[in-house]
Amino acid sequence: MDDDDADYMQGSDDEDYGFDYSDGDDDNDAGAADVENMYYRAKSKKEDDPEEALKEFRAIVDQEQEMGDWGFKALKQCTKLLFLVLHRPEEALKTYSQLLKYTKSAVTRNYSEKTINGILDYVGGGKGGPVEVDILEKFYNVTKDALIEAKNERLSVKTNLKLAKLWLDKKEYGRLSKLIRDLHNASQGGEDDQSQRGTQLLEIYALEIQMYNETRNFKKLKEIYNATNAVRSAIPHPRIMGVIKECGGKMWMGERQWSKAYSDFFDSFRNYDEAGSLQRIQVLKYLVLANMLTGAEVNPFDSQETKPYKNDPEIKAMTDLVDAYQRREVHAAEKILKDNAATIMGDSFIKQYIGELLRSLRTQYLIDLIKPYTRLELVFLAKQLNVDVEEVEELLIGLILEGKVDGRIDQVGMRLELDKKQSLEKKRYAALQKWTETLESVHGAVMGKTAARQNEGAQMMMSGDPFSMREERQWM
Repeated sequence: MDDDDADYMQGSDDEDYGFDYSDGDDDNDAGAADVENMYYRAKSKKEDDPEEALKEFRAIVDQEQEMGDWGFKALKQCTKLLFLVLHRPEEALKTYSQLLKYTKSAVTRNYSEKTINGILDYVGGGKGGPVEVDILEKFYNVTKDALIEAKNERLSVKTNLKLAKLWLDKKEYGRLSKLIRDLHNASQGGEDDQSQRGTQLLEIYALEIQMYNETRNFKKLKEIYNATNAVRSAIPHPRIMGVIKECGGKMWMGERQWSKAYSDFFDSFRNYDEAGSLQRIQVLKYLVLANMLTGAEVNPFDSQETKPYKNDPEIKAMTDLVDAYQRREVHAAEKILKDNAATIMGDSFIKQYIGELLRSLRTQYLIDLIKPYTRLELVFLAKQLNVDVEEVEELLIGLILEGKVDGRIDQVGMRLELDKKQSLEKKRYAALQKWTETLESVHGAVMGKTAARQNEGAQMMMSGDPFSMREERQWM
């Protein structure tokens, strides 16, 4: 028994196995046995002689006077042979359209749904080789028409989501946009409960946010991202949340908000890990990148969720990069990037932030390097960092403007001159200023209490207190 027959048996749970006896039972049984023998004889020829097998499967369909289960199974085999083996998708579409008519009465609903999903999976999965987009669309259109006629709204929505994923993978953004609009309209109607509707809405948003991420429409991406956070009463598959949070992390990276990016990448990783998705490894790399860009001293592999992947071959290079970054070893980091170009630099998203990562690392290295000196040649610093003099000068100007380095650049002598004395005086002035502010604060508090007491006495006089009145009469 192959997968096709196994699916059939699983889908037959709700079949009626009651026995009705009549005079024609023997003849019917004999006819059914003949069709069954024809079916398995045709299946045995699929690999060695697919054309002959196809011919015999079609004979089964022609022989059955009414739409029966063996005719359904034969059409399923015809579609599979024509699409995957003989590579004649137009003919496969015809047998598939014929098969859909059988779903009304010939087989159980469960079995028909499994068959439809299976066919659409290999049609859209590229297993049969390159297929024209128009043919793929026709497969889905005939499916949707059949499901609408059968009033199977649940499977109709799933089919549309499957088609939307196909258009996303094939970068057919025009078709995808139209289908997403249809999905949004469908999600607003119906009698589904709030939980089911919210879950469906998040699936649509996941497709939409990926489209905007790939087309670099960051304004719409952020709009959809915010919309996902407003969805309530949903129980989405963790893979869906993994997709949404991954795109959110990439959005925050684009805005240079490293901490928010780290948080979203962490959530994405956890969801992908729960779903068993291989994308968790790629997102873990993004998480590590964002962690380094935040300048955090905490190792991202110290958490319970990420620790098991610390020595994964795909992650080992990022682990070493984190260690080099936290030790401020810029040369070690550069070597790691060079030796692991495929696993790190091979990802275009990571690649666009490596320059910023190295700049951050060189800046920290530069601050540590110049601490003991009062004067340094720019050529010497460039040699230590293994970069051009112009880049060293640019880094130093940034540090001086940010107040992280006290000094100036002598562009004639091409040297950095550090003002240690001025730096010490600044620290003393800051300490004195803080002390003065503390005294003023204490003095203000004392004066405030005195004024409050005087005000309290004046209020007692104005209120006509008996004791105050007696004192006044004595003086009179």
